[in-house]
Amino acid sequence: MPSRRHVLAGAAALTLGAPRLARAAWPADRPIEVIIPYPPGGGVDSMARVVTAAVAQHLEGARFVMVNKPGAGGQLGFEAGQAAAPDGYTLLATSVPALVTYPIERATRYRVENFTYIANVVDDPGGLFVAAASPWRNAADLLRAAREKPGEVTYGTTGIGSDDHLLAIAVEEAAGLRPMNHAPFNGSAPLQTALMGGHLQLGAFNMSEGLAQLRAGTIRCLGQAGATRWAQTPEVPTLKEQGLDVISGATRGIAAPGGLPAEVTARLEAAFRAAMADPAFLRDADRVGLPLAPQIGADYRRTVLATEQDLRGLWQRRPWQDK
Repeated sequence: MPSRRHVLAGAAALTLGAPRLARAAWPADRPIEVIIPYPPGGGVDSMARVVTAAVAQHLEGARFVMVNKPGAGGQLGFEAGQAAAPDGYTLLATSVPALVTYPIERATRYRVENFTYIANVVDDPGGLFVAAASPWRNAADLLRAAREKPGEVTYGTTGIGSDDHLLAIAVEEAAGLRPMNHAPFNGSAPLQTALMGGHLQLGAFNMSEGLAQLRAGTIRCLGQAGATRWAQTPEVPTLKEQGLDVISGATRGIAAPGGLPAEVTARLEAAFRAAMADPAFLRDADRVGLPLAPQIGADYRRTVLATEQDLRGLWQRRPWQDK
């Protein structure tokens, strides 16, 4: 009959030889951190908080903790997300095109193809905003001012190479403007504070990010860059309606480090799919103004990599860092 020592030794050997996930009660044994590469209060932050609250109802034992890691227009958070252990306890809130433009224009410690893509949540059109006290009422007023004082209009975005920056460049190109004076910020919340404080003449950021201040009457939108008017802001004309052939925006979703175990990936994908079809989530998304565009797993990955390919072509034709 084996001794107690032999039994314990055999059990230890089996435990040490088992996969880590078999030993851990994922996801119940500790919270899942969601890295948000921007300050609190922006569109990526809002998306991550709302969707993970819904996902927690469809992933037994899951608890999500938001960790804001702003810096370099989101690059620091993207790098932290890819550097994390692929054990299911760290996810990353993404923003495209920013996620794909940074490795095109500068050295980064992450590669776009090396993430595990879980789910896209929103597709948020861009917008051009001014403070409530601004004399500008529409895109024509902005273009007139930019032509009267070439290069002197100061606008803010959430970073060089962000979708906001690309929107401004597209407007300059479509209208034949000399490049305006660009002031990059680390997120839409500080950008909006500067705009309302009179430190900027113009802010380029996403429609959902400006919704609260639009409703409060502290800012005004000169035009939205969607193909059609967003249902939450039907009073705001598109840029195309105003003669500018510009469509621009950002998709936002959730990714994980590369090498995530297939079992964890499958459970996350299933939970996000169920959550984004849940009527309670749909009501919450409508309440906070999330323009939903769900994609799961491989579909989301294909979309991101296709965007990267398109933007590499744009970089060859018109490097945005020079603007």
